[in-house]
Amino acid sequence: MKILVDENMPYAVELFSRLGEVQAVPGRPIPKEALASADALMVRSVTKVNESLLSDTPVKFVGTATAGTDHVDDGWLQQAGIGFSAAPGCNAIAVVEYVFSSLLILAQRDGFSLRDKTIGIVGVGNVGSRLNARLTALGIRTLLCDPPRAARDTSETFCSIDKIVAEADILTFHTPLNPSGPDKTLHLVDAAMLEALKPGAILINACRGEVVDNAALLNALNGEKKLTAVLDVWEPEPDLNLALLDKVAIGTAHIAGYSLEGKARGTTQVFEAYSQFIGQPQQVPLASLLPAPEFAEVSLAGELTEAKLLRLAHLVYDVRRDDAPLRRVAGKSGEFDRLRKFYEERREWSSLLVHCDNQGTADLLKKLGFNSDVA
Repeated sequence: MKILVDENMPYAVELFSRLGEVQAVPGRPIPKEALASADALMVRSVTKVNESLLSDTPVKFVGTATAGTDHVDDGWLQQAGIGFSAAPGCNAIAVVEYVFSSLLILAQRDGFSLRDKTIGIVGVGNVGSRLNARLTALGIRTLLCDPPRAARDTSETFCSIDKIVAEADILTFHTPLNPSGPDKTLHLVDAAMLEALKPGAILINACRGEVVDNAALLNALNGEKKLTAVLDVWEPEPDLNLALLDKVAIGTAHIAGYSLEGKARGTTQVFEAYSQFIGQPQQVPLASLLPAPEFAEVSLAGELTEAKLLRLAHLVYDVRRDDAPLRRVAGKSGEFDRLRKFYEERREWSSLLVHCDNQGTADLLKKLGFNSDVA
Protein backbone atom coordinates (compact mmCIF):
# COMPACT_ATOMS: atom_id res chain seq x y z
CA MET A 1 0.00 0.00 0.00
CA LYS A 2 1.43 3.37 -1.07
CA ILE A 3 0.37 6.59 0.62
CA LEU A 4 1.30 10.05 -0.70
CA VAL A 5 1.47 12.79 1.92
CA ASP A 6 2.08 16.52 1.65
CA GLU A 7 5.66 17.11 2.77
CA ASN A 8 4.47 19.89 5.09
CA MET A 9 2.07 17.74 7.11
CA PRO A 10 3.78 17.28 10.49
CA TYR A 11 3.95 13.73 11.80
CA ALA A 12 2.46 12.39 8.54
CA VAL A 13 5.41 10.19 7.58
CA GLU A 14 5.71 8.92 11.14
CA LEU A 15 2.02 8.04 11.45
CA PHE A 16 1.14 6.77 7.98
CA SER A 17 4.22 4.54 7.94
CA ARG A 18 2.27 2.39 10.39
CA LEU A 19 -0.16 1.63 7.56
CA GLY A 20 2.01 1.33 4.46
CA GLU A 21 4.76 2.80 2.29
CA VAL A 22 4.82 6.59 2.54
CA GLN A 23 6.12 9.12 0.01
CA ALA A 24 6.28 12.81 0.97
CA VAL A 25 5.67 15.14 -2.00
CA PRO A 26 5.22 18.90 -2.61
CA GLY A 27 1.63 20.03 -2.18
CA ARG A 28 1.66 22.72 -4.87
CA PRO A 29 1.48 20.91 -7.20
CA ILE A 30 1.23 17.18 -6.48
CA PRO A 31 3.43 15.42 -9.06
CA LYS A 32 1.08 13.52 -11.39
CA GLU A 33 3.59 10.72 -11.85
CA ALA A 34 3.65 10.07 -8.11
CA LEU A 35 -0.08 9.35 -8.21
CA ALA A 36 0.32 6.55 -10.75
CA SER A 37 0.96 3.98 -8.03
CA ALA A 38 -0.68 5.62 -5.01
CA ASP A 39 -3.51 4.07 -3.02
CA ALA A 40 -4.16 7.15 -0.88
CA LEU A 41 -3.43 10.88 -0.96
CA MET A 42 -3.13 13.19 2.06
CA VAL A 43 -3.15 16.92 1.28
CA ARG A 44 -3.48 20.43 2.69
CA SER A 45 -5.41 23.40 1.31
CA VAL A 46 -2.78 24.25 -1.33
CA THR A 47 -3.67 21.16 -3.38
CA LYS A 48 -6.67 21.22 -5.72
CA VAL A 49 -8.16 17.74 -5.60
CA ASN A 50 -10.46 16.99 -8.52
CA GLU A 51 -11.01 14.79 -11.55
CA SER A 52 -8.11 16.39 -13.39
CA LEU A 53 -5.72 15.35 -10.63
CA LEU A 54 -7.01 11.87 -9.86
CA SER A 55 -8.58 10.46 -13.02
CA ASP A 56 -6.83 7.30 -14.24
CA THR A 57 -5.03 6.84 -10.91
CA PRO A 58 -5.50 4.01 -8.39
CA VAL A 59 -6.17 6.41 -5.51
CA LYS A 60 -8.98 5.06 -3.33
CA PHE A 61 -8.91 7.57 -0.47
CA VAL A 62 -8.20 11.28 -0.05
CA GLY A 63 -7.65 13.00 3.27
CA THR A 64 -7.21 16.72 3.79
CA ALA A 65 -5.59 17.78 7.05
CA THR A 66 -7.63 20.98 7.00
CA ALA A 67 -10.97 22.16 8.31
CA GLY A 68 -11.97 23.75 4.99
CA THR A 69 -12.72 21.63 1.94
CA ASP A 70 -13.29 24.12 -0.88
CA HIS A 71 -10.06 22.88 -2.52
CA VAL A 72 -11.58 19.39 -2.83
CA ASP A 73 -14.26 18.34 -5.33
CA ASP A 74 -15.88 15.96 -2.88
CA GLY A 75 -18.85 15.47 -5.20
CA TRP A 76 -16.60 14.01 -7.87
CA LEU A 77 -14.78 11.88 -5.28
CA GLN A 78 -18.11 10.40 -4.23
CA GLN A 79 -19.09 9.69 -7.83
CA ALA A 80 -15.71 8.05 -8.42
CA GLY A 81 -16.07 5.87 -5.33
CA ILE A 82 -13.08 7.46 -3.61
CA GLY A 83 -13.19 7.73 0.17
CA PHE A 84 -12.75 11.17 1.68
CA SER A 85 -12.10 12.71 5.07
CA ALA A 86 -11.34 16.23 6.27
CA ALA A 87 -10.29 17.47 9.69
CA PRO A 88 -13.08 19.78 10.87
CA GLY A 89 -12.08 22.02 13.73
CA CYS A 90 -8.44 20.92 13.72
CA ASN A 91 -7.04 24.45 13.54
CA ALA A 92 -9.94 26.36 15.06
CA ILE A 93 -8.14 27.18 18.31
CA ALA A 94 -5.10 28.46 16.42
CA VAL A 95 -7.25 30.81 14.32
CA VAL A 96 -9.02 32.09 17.44
CA GLU A 97 -5.68 32.85 19.08
CA TYR A 98 -4.45 34.57 15.89
CA VAL A 99 -7.51 36.83 16.03
CA PHE A 100 -7.01 37.47 19.75
CA SER A 101 -3.36 38.39 19.25
CA SER A 102 -4.36 40.82 16.50
CA LEU A 103 -7.11 42.39 18.61
CA LEU A 104 -4.90 42.81 21.66
CA ILE A 105 -2.16 44.43 19.57
CA LEU A 106 -4.57 46.87 17.92
CA ALA A 107 -6.17 47.73 21.27
CA GLN A 108 -2.75 48.50 22.74
CA ARG A 109 -1.64 50.45 19.65
CA ASP A 110 -4.78 52.56 19.38
CA GLY A 111 -5.50 52.94 23.09
CA PHE A 112 -8.90 51.27 23.40
CA SER A 113 -10.34 48.47 25.53
CA LEU A 114 -11.91 45.48 23.81
CA ARG A 115 -14.62 45.56 26.47
CA ASP A 116 -15.79 48.87 25.01
CA LYS A 117 -16.18 47.42 21.52
CA THR A 118 -18.87 45.38 19.78
CA ILE A 119 -17.41 42.51 17.77
CA GLY A 120 -19.36 40.99 14.90
CA ILE A 121 -18.54 37.37 14.09
CA VAL A 122 -19.59 36.28 10.60
CA GLY A 123 -19.55 32.49 10.39
CA VAL A 124 -20.17 30.72 13.70
CA GLY A 125 -18.79 27.25 13.09
CA ASN A 126 -15.77 25.67 14.73
CA VAL A 127 -13.78 28.92 14.74
CA GLY A 128 -16.53 31.47 15.23
CA SER A 129 -18.19 29.64 18.11
CA ARG A 130 -14.90 29.25 19.99
CA LEU A 131 -14.03 32.89 19.39
CA ASN A 132 -17.44 33.94 20.67
CA ALA A 133 -17.01 31.85 23.84
CA ARG A 134 -13.67 33.47 24.66
CA LEU A 135 -14.84 37.00 23.89
CA THR A 136 -17.97 36.67 26.01
CA ALA A 137 -15.89 35.21 28.85
CA LEU A 138 -14.07 38.56 28.86
CA GLY A 139 -17.34 40.46 28.95
CA ILE A 140 -17.13 41.67 25.34
CA ARG A 141 -20.37 42.21 23.42
CA THR A 142 -20.63 40.07 20.30
CA LEU A 143 -23.04 39.87 17.38
CA LEU A 144 -23.32 36.57 15.53
CA CYS A 145 -24.23 36.08 11.87
CA ASP A 146 -24.50 32.63 10.32
CA PRO A 147 -27.59 32.19 8.11
CA PRO A 148 -27.17 28.43 7.47
CA ARG A 149 -26.74 27.71 11.17
CA ALA A 150 -29.53 30.10 12.16
CA ALA A 151 -31.90 28.11 9.95
CA ARG A 152 -31.28 24.92 11.92
CA ASP A 153 -30.23 26.10 15.38
CA THR A 154 -32.52 28.09 17.65
CA SER A 155 -30.28 27.81 20.71
CA GLU A 156 -28.18 30.84 19.68
CA THR A 157 -29.27 34.38 18.94
CA PHE A 158 -28.21 35.31 15.42
CA CYS A 159 -28.58 38.57 13.56
CA SER A 160 -28.34 39.78 9.99
CA ILE A 161 -25.13 40.85 8.33
CA ASP A 162 -26.72 44.30 7.96
CA LYS A 163 -27.00 44.62 11.75
CA ILE A 164 -23.35 43.68 12.17
CA VAL A 165 -22.26 46.18 9.53
CA ALA A 166 -24.30 48.91 11.22
CA GLU A 167 -23.32 48.20 14.84
CA ALA A 168 -20.00 46.36 15.01
CA ASP A 169 -16.75 48.16 15.70
CA ILE A 170 -14.83 45.04 14.72
CA LEU A 171 -15.89 42.44 12.12
CA THR A 172 -14.16 39.08 11.87
CA PHE A 173 -14.97 36.57 9.14
CA HIS A 174 -14.90 32.79 9.57
CA THR A 175 -17.01 31.44 6.72
CA PRO A 176 -16.39 28.82 4.07
CA LEU A 177 -15.99 30.02 0.49
CA ASN A 178 -19.29 29.52 -1.33
CA PRO A 179 -19.02 30.80 -4.93
CA SER A 180 -22.79 30.85 -5.50
CA GLY A 181 -26.17 29.97 -4.06
CA PRO A 182 -28.30 31.41 -1.27
CA ASP A 183 -25.36 31.41 1.15
CA LYS A 184 -22.83 32.83 -1.29
CA THR A 185 -19.73 34.19 0.43
CA LEU A 186 -17.62 35.05 -2.62
CA HIS A 187 -17.00 38.80 -2.24
CA LEU A 188 -19.35 38.89 0.73
CA VAL A 189 -17.36 41.94 1.74
CA ASP A 190 -17.76 44.19 -1.29
CA ALA A 191 -17.56 47.90 -1.96
CA ALA A 192 -21.10 48.50 -0.71
CA MET A 193 -20.47 46.76 2.61
CA LEU A 194 -17.19 48.56 3.12
CA GLU A 195 -18.88 51.89 2.46
CA ALA A 196 -21.54 51.04 5.08
CA LEU A 197 -19.06 50.19 7.87
CA LYS A 198 -18.72 52.48 10.87
CA PRO A 199 -15.85 54.96 10.59
CA GLY A 200 -12.75 53.47 12.17
CA ALA A 201 -14.07 49.91 11.94
CA ILE A 202 -11.64 46.98 12.07
CA LEU A 203 -12.02 44.13 9.58
CA ILE A 204 -10.33 40.75 10.06
CA ASN A 205 -10.29 37.99 7.45
CA ALA A 206 -8.77 34.66 8.45
CA CYS A 207 -10.99 32.32 6.43
CA ARG A 208 -10.68 32.53 2.64
CA GLY A 209 -9.20 35.39 0.65
CA GLU A 210 -12.04 35.62 -1.85
CA VAL A 211 -14.60 36.30 0.88
CA VAL A 212 -13.32 39.89 0.75
CA ASP A 213 -13.12 41.79 -2.54
CA ASN A 214 -9.47 42.78 -2.19
CA ALA A 215 -9.65 45.53 -4.81
CA ALA A 216 -12.62 47.10 -3.04
CA LEU A 217 -10.85 46.78 0.31
CA LEU A 218 -7.78 48.59 -1.02
CA ASN A 219 -9.97 51.42 -2.25
CA ALA A 220 -11.69 51.61 1.14
CA LEU A 221 -8.40 51.67 3.04
CA ASN A 222 -7.36 54.58 0.85
CA GLY A 223 -10.62 56.37 1.66
CA GLU A 224 -11.71 58.68 4.44
CA LYS A 225 -13.32 56.20 6.86
CA LYS A 226 -10.00 55.26 8.50
CA LEU A 227 -10.71 51.55 8.37
CA THR A 228 -8.21 49.03 9.74
CA ALA A 229 -7.69 45.60 8.18
CA VAL A 230 -6.04 42.40 9.33
CA LEU A 231 -5.58 39.84 6.55
CA ASP A 232 -4.23 36.33 6.77
CA VAL A 233 -5.77 35.32 3.44
CA TRP A 234 -5.59 37.05 0.09
CA GLU A 235 -7.10 37.32 -3.37
CA PRO A 236 -5.30 35.71 -5.08
CA GLU A 237 -2.73 33.50 -3.35
CA PRO A 238 0.19 33.26 -3.51
CA ASP A 239 0.41 36.42 -5.67
CA LEU A 240 -1.14 38.89 -3.24
CA ASN A 241 -1.72 42.56 -3.95
CA LEU A 242 1.39 44.35 -2.64
CA ALA A 243 -0.39 47.70 -2.43
CA LEU A 244 -2.99 46.09 -0.17
CA LEU A 245 -0.31 44.51 2.02
CA ASP A 246 1.18 47.96 2.47
CA LYS A 247 -2.15 49.29 3.75
CA VAL A 248 -3.21 46.55 6.18
CA ALA A 249 -2.33 46.81 9.87
CA ILE A 250 -1.39 43.13 10.05
CA GLY A 251 -0.72 40.89 7.06
CA THR A 252 0.32 37.25 7.16
CA ALA A 253 0.81 34.36 4.74
CA HIS A 254 -2.30 32.23 5.35
CA ILE A 255 -0.89 30.84 8.60
CA ALA A 256 -3.62 31.70 11.13
CA GLY A 257 -4.32 28.03 11.71
CA TYR A 258 -0.69 26.95 11.75
CA SER A 259 -0.17 26.06 15.39
CA LEU A 260 1.72 22.85 16.00
CA GLU A 261 -1.30 21.50 17.85
CA GLY A 262 -3.60 22.41 14.96
CA LYS A 263 -1.36 20.77 12.38
CA ALA A 264 -1.00 17.68 14.54
CA ARG A 265 -4.77 17.47 15.01
CA GLY A 266 -5.28 17.66 11.25
CA THR A 267 -2.81 14.88 10.58
CA THR A 268 -4.12 12.62 13.33
CA GLN A 269 -7.74 13.13 12.27
CA VAL A 270 -7.11 12.02 8.68
CA PHE A 271 -4.79 9.24 9.88
CA GLU A 272 -7.51 7.86 12.12
CA ALA A 273 -10.08 8.20 9.32
CA TYR A 274 -7.87 6.34 6.85
CA SER A 275 -7.00 3.62 9.34
CA GLN A 276 -10.74 3.11 9.82
CA PHE A 277 -11.28 3.11 6.03
CA ILE A 278 -8.82 0.25 5.50
CA GLY A 279 -10.06 -1.74 8.47
CA GLN A 280 -7.09 -1.10 10.75
CA PRO A 281 -8.57 1.45 13.17
CA GLN A 282 -6.02 3.29 15.30
CA GLN A 283 -6.21 6.28 17.65
CA VAL A 284 -3.36 8.65 18.40
CA PRO A 285 -3.29 10.75 21.61
CA LEU A 286 -2.24 14.25 20.58
CA ALA A 287 -0.02 14.68 23.63
CA SER A 288 2.08 11.71 22.55
CA LEU A 289 3.29 13.68 19.51
CA LEU A 290 3.92 17.16 20.89
CA PRO A 291 7.27 18.36 22.28
CA ALA A 292 7.65 20.40 25.45
CA PRO A 293 6.89 24.11 24.85
CA GLU A 294 9.51 26.84 25.07
CA PHE A 295 7.55 28.52 27.88
CA ALA A 296 5.88 25.92 30.08
CA GLU A 297 4.69 27.94 33.08
CA VAL A 298 4.45 31.43 34.51
CA SER A 299 3.02 33.11 37.62
CA LEU A 300 0.36 35.83 37.52
CA ALA A 301 -0.64 38.07 40.43
CA GLY A 302 -4.00 39.79 40.77
CA GLU A 303 -6.88 40.14 38.37
CA LEU A 304 -6.57 39.53 34.63
CA THR A 305 -6.42 42.82 32.72
CA GLU A 306 -6.17 43.19 28.94
CA ALA A 307 -2.55 44.27 29.36
CA LYS A 308 -1.77 41.11 31.33
CA LEU A 309 -3.63 38.98 28.80
CA LEU A 310 -1.54 40.54 26.02
CA ARG A 311 1.66 39.59 27.83
CA LEU A 312 0.47 36.05 28.55
CA ALA A 313 -0.76 35.51 25.00
CA HIS A 314 2.49 36.75 23.53
CA LEU A 315 4.57 34.43 25.67
CA VAL A 316 3.00 31.80 23.43
CA TYR A 317 2.27 33.59 20.14
CA ASP A 318 2.59 37.16 18.85
CA VAL A 319 1.12 37.65 15.37
CA ARG A 320 3.70 40.34 14.60
CA ARG A 321 6.33 37.63 14.25
CA ASP A 322 4.43 36.55 11.09
CA ASP A 323 3.62 40.02 9.78
CA ALA A 324 7.23 41.18 9.46
CA PRO A 325 8.54 38.23 7.37
CA LEU A 326 5.75 38.58 4.80
CA ARG A 327 6.50 42.27 4.31
CA ARG A 328 10.21 41.49 3.86
CA VAL A 329 9.70 38.97 1.07
CA ALA A 330 6.42 40.04 -0.54
CA GLY A 331 6.62 40.10 -4.30
CA LYS A 332 9.49 37.64 -4.53
CA SER A 333 8.62 34.49 -6.44
CA GLY A 334 7.85 31.50 -4.26
CA GLU A 335 8.36 33.31 -0.95
CA PHE A 336 4.71 33.21 0.15
CA ASP A 337 4.72 29.42 -0.03
CA ARG A 338 8.19 29.30 1.47
CA LEU A 339 6.97 31.13 4.58
CA ARG A 340 4.29 28.50 4.98
CA LYS A 341 6.57 25.56 4.24
CA PHE A 342 9.26 26.59 6.73
CA TYR A 343 6.92 28.02 9.32
CA GLU A 344 8.46 28.49 12.75
CA GLU A 345 7.00 26.24 15.45
CA ARG A 346 4.06 27.89 17.16
CA ARG A 347 2.10 26.64 20.16
CA GLU A 348 -1.39 27.24 21.50
CA TRP A 349 -2.28 28.95 24.78
CA SER A 350 -3.05 25.57 26.34
CA SER A 351 0.70 24.83 26.30
CA LEU A 352 1.24 27.47 29.01
CA LEU A 353 0.44 26.75 32.66
CA VAL A 354 -0.39 29.95 34.56
CA HIS A 355 -0.07 29.89 38.35
CA CYS A 356 -2.60 32.36 39.77
CA ASP A 357 -3.10 33.77 43.25
CA ASN A 358 -6.91 33.65 43.08
CA GLN A 359 -9.53 31.23 41.80
CA GLY A 360 -11.43 33.78 39.74
CA THR A 361 -8.45 34.55 37.52
CA ALA A 362 -7.59 30.86 37.21
CA ASP A 363 -11.15 30.06 36.12
CA LEU A 364 -11.19 32.89 33.58
CA LEU A 365 -7.87 31.79 32.10
CA LYS A 366 -9.24 28.27 31.64
CA LYS A 367 -12.21 29.71 29.73
CA LEU A 368 -9.72 31.56 27.53
CA GLY A 369 -7.81 28.38 26.72
CA PHE A 370 -4.84 28.50 29.07
CA ASN A 371 -3.93 25.87 31.61
CA SER A 372 -4.11 27.40 35.06
CA ASP A 373 -4.08 26.65 38.77
CA VAL A 374 -4.01 28.48 42.09
CA ALA A 375 -0.55 28.45 43.63
